[in-house]
Amino acid sequence: MSLILISSGRFAEHQTPPGHPESPERAEVMDGVAARWRQRGGEVVAPRAATREQLARVHDPDYLRRISETTGRAVALDPDTYTSPESYEVALLAAGAAIDGVERVLGGSGQTAFALVRPPGHHAERNRSMGFCLFNNVAVATRHARTLGAGRVAIVDFDVHHGNGTQHAFEGDADVMYVSTHQSPYYPGTGGSEEIGVGAGKGFTVNLPLEVGAGDDDYRLVFAEIVVPVLRQFKPDLLLVSAGFDAHERDPLGSMRLTTRAFGAMTAELRRVAEQYCSGRIVLVTEGGYDLQAFAASLDAVVEVLASPISEPQWPRSPRSPMSPMSNVAPNRGRAAAAAAKQALASYWRL
Repeated sequence: MSLILISSGRFAEHQTPPGHPESPERAEVMDGVAARWRQRGGEVVAPRAATREQLARVHDPDYLRRISETTGRAVALDPDTYTSPESYEVALLAAGAAIDGVERVLGGSGQTAFALVRPPGHHAERNRSMGFCLFNNVAVATRHARTLGAGRVAIVDFDVHHGNGTQHAFEGDADVMYVSTHQSPYYPGTGGSEEIGVGAGKGFTVNLPLEVGAGDDDYRLVFAEIVVPVLRQFKPDLLLVSAGFDAHERDPLGSMRLTTRAFGAMTAELRRVAEQYCSGRIVLVTEGGYDLQAFAASLDAVVEVLASPISEPQWPRSPRSPMSPMSNVAPNRGRAAAAAAKQALASYWRL
């Protein structure tokens, strides 16, 4: 099987205060997914820790020093983001898992890798932790991919929150495309459709802010009209996915209405792009997802898509639209997001 899962029992050692949504129980869910994959004969590997050099391609050296000094201590970095005595080492493994995935798919040992990690990463800025994130795992992996010869890297982020740290890391870079679907208005307050990059990177940041309550039909529409078309025109050598599952209808933090099957459908859409332009090379890295039942089911759905032959994405049918997911239901939130993106990106892409 070409799918490799990257997993470690050590991800449970990152402790957060009681009641915090980014709990060690999330690691137990991921361990269960990895165990089921191993029982099917799939490959599961343990990550190596990211090096200081690899992290410094994204993060300020003084910031790296400050996070390293939390070793052995429980520290509140901000009202949402905490360390425990093991968190620094665990965060190194999370970034290292994303790097390992990139090395494996670029090295040819597998076409597809899924890094099951915590803490998440896409909110981490160059010199600031935030939103439960210590190191920006996907950004670190992207920079590493560039050193290995990947000319153009695309990042798709379907977490319910905008990945401010990832956007800021690459907003001036025409060789890295960042595409985000996210609830808006919502934390962290970034990710407006008018944010399309800066300087040489203009047009390579694609934001699709969706109003509260967006569901499967809305996401299907923005994938069909914006996400897939811009990726095909960009023609990446490697596709990375910030795979957050907190847009699920059961999630306690988000207010979106995605079903479990929709996460499989989004993954199938992206896998088809990777097959067409990247020789199948795609790396997924977990971000959010805080209802444990929904998290487990969505991870299993994604693994199933990645492990199966490439096929047409199976978007769920709306209960009000038995013939077609979009025939009788107007996905107005998706239409609004797509229209705003088309206006912002008209000078850069054919949409």
